[in-house]
Amino acid sequence: MRSPDLTTSLLDLAATHGLDLDPSTLTINEMGLDFRVALATTASSSATSPNDSAGERWVLRVPRRPDALKRAEVESRLLDLVGPQLSVAVPQWRVQATDLIAYPALPGEPGLTLDHDGAPLWHLDVTSERYARSLGAFLAELHAIDPADAAAAGVEVLPPDEVRTRWAQDMAQVAAEFQVSPALQDRWSAWLAEDSFWPAFSVVTHGEVYPAHTLVVDEEITAVLDWTTASVGDPARDFAIHHAVAPPEVFAATLEEYVRRGGRIWPRLGEHGAEIMAAGPVAYGLFALQSGVAEHRQAAQAQLNPETAAG
Repeated sequence: MRSPDLTTSLLDLAATHGLDLDPSTLTINEMGLDFRVALATTASSSATSPNDSAGERWVLRVPRRPDALKRAEVESRLLDLVGPQLSVAVPQWRVQATDLIAYPALPGEPGLTLDHDGAPLWHLDVTSERYARSLGAFLAELHAIDPADAAAAGVEVLPPDEVRTRWAQDMAQVAAEFQVSPALQDRWSAWLAEDSFWPAFSVVTHGEVYPAHTLVVDEEITAVLDWTTASVGDPARDFAIHHAVAPPEVFAATLEEYVRRGGRIWPRLGEHGAEIMAAGPVAYGLFALQSGVAEHRQAAQAQLNPETAAG
C-alpha cells in the first residue's frame, strides 16, 4: 500500500506545475533507480495552466537524487531527434524542472511493473513472436538514425574500440571498490579478450530496452519510455535483456525482423548479449558508488560476490 504522505507530496508537486490531478487515479511505479514514476488523470480543466486538461492521463517522473536530472537536457534533445524518425511514440515533455518531468501518457500499458511488495508483474507474454517482431522493427528504426545527429544533440558517442575500453575501465573501478568473485572476474576477462564477441560498428541505442520501458497494445510496442541511458555505442545493449528472457526461437524472430528492415548483426550478437547481462553488476556497482547509498552498495556487493555478501 502506498504512503498517504507520498501521494500528497506527488499531488502537491504536480499542482505547483499547473497539474490538477485526481488522487483516486494515482498509481506509482518504483522500478526505476533514478526516478520514481507516477501516473494520474487530471481532475478538472479549471486551472489556468495550459498543462491542465480534464481527463487527460499524465506521467510524472520525480528524481530520486539531484544528479538524476544531470542528463535531462540531453535526453530532451534526443527525444526531439528520435521522435519523428520512429513508428512508436516517445515522451513529449511538457514540464521540465529540477523537481519534476511530466508529459501526457502515451498509448499502451507497460509490459512489466512491480506490485506493492516489489514483485514483478508481467503484462505481456515474453514468448510472443508478435512482440518479438515489433521489437525488431523498433530497433531497426532506432539503429538507423544518424549517429552524427545524436552526437549533435549531446549524446555520448563511443566508437567500437572505446566501447570495450569503457567496459574494462568500469570493471577495474568496480573491482577496486568491491570484492568480485573470481569466477565473475574470469568471465569478464575472457569476454573482453575475445574479438569475435564485439561488433565493429556503433549505433544510436536506447540502452535499456526491456518490457518495463515498452508500452504495448495486443503485444505490439506502441511507445518506448525512459531514454536516460541512450548513447551511440554497442547495438547489443538493446538486445541483451530480450535475449535473456525470450526463448531462442523468439529471439531469432526479433533478429529476423531486424535484419529484414535493414539492421546489421554479427554471428555472436546473442552470446555477446549474454555477456552484457553477466556484466550487469558492474553498472549497478558504479551506480552504488555514485549514489553513496549504503543499501545500494550492499546490494551491489551481493551481485558481485554472493558468498562475500552472505558472510
